[in-house]
Amino acid sequence: MSQLRTFFAGATTMAALLAAIFTLTGAKGPARHETFDEITVGRINIVEPDGTKRIIVSNRAQFPGDFMQGKEGARPDRRSFAGMLFINEEGTENGGLIQKGSIGPDGRISSGLSLTFDRFRQDQALQLMNNDSANHQTTGIKINDVPYYGVTSIEDFRRLREEAGKLPEAERGAYWDTLSEAGRLNENRIWLGNTMGKASTLQLKDARGRVRMMLMVSADGKAEIQMLDEQGKVIKSITPGI
Repeated sequence: MSQLRTFFAGATTMAALLAAIFTLTGAKGPARHETFDEITVGRINIVEPDGTKRIIVSNRAQFPGDFMQGKEGARPDRRSFAGMLFINEEGTENGGLIQKGSIGPDGRISSGLSLTFDRFRQDQALQLMNNDSANHQTTGIKINDVPYYGVTSIEDFRRLREEAGKLPEAERGAYWDTLSEAGRLNENRIWLGNTMGKASTLQLKDARGRVRMMLMVSADGKAEIQMLDEQGKVIKSITPGI
């Protein structure tokens, strides 16, 4: 009997030791399924079995940078937001949800929300957004043409901005126009939302991002369809009276 007691005591000690090792080293034990009524955390990383991050939900203080092929880049400009990042199988950012809302010491509102979906290894192809201030609220859906990453990559965009910044200000417009004509830039193709004048609009744009057709209802209820040329001049207008 004493030998049996010694055996069980030893087994219990070993189990406790193994549990401590798993806890201290982070070693993976058997899969567990837990149920919680409520959890309070600063950040949650949802990962694949190999550790690849797939979704990050975070507060403002711990909000991550950007991700490209498994590497995280510094993005201090994101530290004013809380939200969620989507990351694809190769560890590249794929879109996300960010939001903020506060009133500064000067009484000015800083509020906004953006839900985006990116093209592969690229920037926003679809965005649902809302920006708010004391003077204006901008709410809308943006659909963008984004070049294939092999044509213009995220790194290319950074380099192009640096090159443009070195040019005299009078030459920068032509520099960007040349890149746009070559299909190397992101261009907004559809905007559905409101305007500064409180009209509701559907704007359809060409490959250069120029509005060519607009369906509009003004703040006072007047409906109109406009067709525009490359310079933005209205060449035909259709209203209920025509």
